[in-house]
Amino acid sequence: MPFEGLAEIPSASPWCQRWREGQHSWRHVRDGGFDARRYRVDVIPDEEPGKQFVLTHHYSHSYPAVKIQFGMYDVSGRTRRLVGVAVFGVPVNTDVLTKPFPDLRPFAQSVECSRFVLLDECPGNSESWFLARCHAALLDDGVRGVVSFADPVPRRTAAGVLVMPGHVGTIYAATNAVYTGRATARTVKVLPDGTVFNDRTAQKIRRQEQGHRYAQEQLIRLGALRPRPGVDPAVWLRDALAAVGTRNVRHRGPHRWVFRLGNTRREREEIRLGLPARQPHPRQPDAENVRS
Repeated sequence: MPFEGLAEIPSASPWCQRWREGQHSWRHVRDGGFDARRYRVDVIPDEEPGKQFVLTHHYSHSYPAVKIQFGMYDVSGRTRRLVGVAVFGVPVNTDVLTKPFPDLRPFAQSVECSRFVLLDECPGNSESWFLARCHAALLDDGVRGVVSFADPVPRRTAAGVLVMPGHVGTIYAATNAVYTGRATARTVKVLPDGTVFNDRTAQKIRRQEQGHRYAQEQLIRLGALRPRPGVDPAVWLRDALAAVGTRNVRHRGPHRWVFRLGNTRREREEIRLGLPARQPHPRQPDAENVRS
């Protein structure tokens, strides 16, 4: 599979990103228009509504392992409508949590914000209000640390259509997160539709773990042959990735942001960070002239 490098986008901007069916749009913070009386944030007790919302609207079209998920609902009409989802989950590697928060119990006192998506109808400043209420609920449940990642590398389909213009953590910077630099550099596999085929998904196929059929169907829809009876799953995966035209993309690592949760500033600052705070926030030229 060919390798390629992609330009990154600047790390600070007054534009707020929105999504609908995987397509992004923008709201400027000066537009305002947010009315808290119109919205409500609640835990989504059943995984399925949040999962379907994320699969439909988030650019990744994938759903991670979840600890708790919150929904932002528009309650201005006769029936309340789901207009945003925040998923706080369990990363594949415990180091994701223990490196920035060495004194907190992973998965209990620290979690990863693995999906955060709002519909394009939500006005500017919606995300800061939504995120603040998620953090308050997490704190009530004993969570003291949240790790969030922002991916600054744009992704396009094989036909050149931009499907992910990149994320830099503007909302995290605006809501008092601490920037701790980049996560580990790696090579990611990008499918022809512009989505990333991550290592955890590949592992499900190789080991035939729960969820492997969904992962296989993702490749089959893109043109891979169905696995023959008795075929080695690892061999099938290798051939399927090559058959659909998967690209290897060198990635310098996403930006890591961390939130220390507490009722007071003193409580927040008492949480020791295992990674140094970095300033200033990174600013990379935007070769594609994409707003962020």
